[in-house]
Formats: sequence, C-alpha cells, structure tokens
Amino acid sequence: MSSINKPRARRPRWFWILPRVLLVTFILTLFSFAVSLFLGILGVVIGSRLRGIPTNMATAYRHIALPAAIVVGSIVLISATAMEIRHYRQSRTLAEIERVSGHSHA
Repeated sequence: MSSINKPRARRPRWFWILPRVLLVTFILTLFSFAVSLFLGILGVVIGSRLRGIPTNMATAYRHIALPAAIVVGSIVLISATAMEIRHYRQSRTLAEIERVSGHSHA
C-alpha cells in the first residue's frame, strides 16, 4: 500500500556529466577571472600611485588575472569531474537498490 504513492528514483544519465562539469568550470573560472582582475587592477593602481609611475593595466590582465583564472579553472575542472562521477555512481547504486527492493515487495 505504501508503494503506490512512493516516487521512483530516476536512473542517472551518464551523458549529463560532461555538460555539468564544463558549465560549472566555465562559470567559476569566469568568476575567478573577474575577481582577480578587480583585485589586480586595485593593486596595480595603488602600486603605481605609491611609486609615482604610470599605471599599466596590461599587468593586471597578463600577470594576475589570467594565471589566477587558469589555476582556479584547473582545480575546478578536476574537482567537479570527481564530484560528478561520485554522484553518478551513488545515484546509479541507489536506483539499482530501489529497483531490486521494489521487485521483492511487489
């Protein structure tokens, strides 16, 4: 009687792993680039004012924001891939357990 209203777990789809990983990696890399660029610009402006030299904004892009975004993007890509694969395996196992236990009570 309790199995009538019980929602069934969906079988996980492996092909959704790559789009989710790439989307999360892109968004967090873009966010880290924006934050590091902002902080780099602040640092370059403050440093140039303290030294009394002209501000070179290309330094903030080339030497601060881009390397920071590459490092963060690499870390996010690796960790997001590991988390998505772990989540897929757990969901697949739980769906299989539910499928097997559902047949034994029917």
